[in-house]
Amino acid sequence: MLTEPTLEKLRSLRLSAMADAWLAQRADPDIHELDFDTRLGMLVDAEHMSRDNKRLARLLREAKLRIPNACIEDIDYAPKRELDRKLIRQLGTCAWIAQHANVIITGATGTGKSYLACALAQQACRSGYRALYRRMPRLLEELALAHADGTYTRLLGRLAKVDVLVIDDWGIAPLRDQERRDMLEILDDRYGMRSTIVASQLPVENWHDHVADPTIADALLDRLVHNAHRIKLQGPTLRKPQR
Repeated sequence: MLTEPTLEKLRSLRLSAMADAWLAQRADPDIHELDFDTRLGMLVDAEHMSRDNKRLARLLREAKLRIPNACIEDIDYAPKRELDRKLIRQLGTCAWIAQHANVIITGATGTGKSYLACALAQQACRSGYRALYRRMPRLLEELALAHADGTYTRLLGRLAKVDVLVIDDWGIAPLRDQERRDMLEILDDRYGMRSTIVASQLPVENWHDHVADPTIADALLDRLVHNAHRIKLQGPTLRKPQR
């Protein structure tokens, strides 16, 4: 059997992982103890796993998570945090994304809000969903620049298509009038269609006053809060003091 032509055809079909697995089989003296169907299945599994890994790497790269290695398996369930293990397991199934629900994470500085938000977003990527992380100040900067250079509509369209949008540091600074309207546009596009994770030091009951405009505040909270899973983190800071 001519090996090189077969390898070239596999690689031209973008089956590089299958080609590499085939070469590994040929180098294994015990491989002939396996029947043809088993060996073929191993080749297909190798290609399938390779494509899954590449897709996950791409999704994580595009998500730009603040804590890329955050994962739900490493979440700290210390009693002082009062973290509902059952709820986290439920969110880990990503059923909430399929249902276009939201997640709101609140707590004091250092209680692990960003880590939990990134862990849920990473889990979404592992399940094949597209995620995007933005701190609120950075998101507002992007929106302001988009207004200035004429790409505002394009930016809104991109944000609307992301399966899970993570907005971290919500409520750390007062919103200007245009910023309130921009956030309403983003959340209105996503309402009932996509899922949003919001992490904030500000308790949810204070969000209405933070937005300041009663009409827009009502609309924002209606699109964010009523179908959201709420997580309120307690306990001391998890950040290690720097020497």
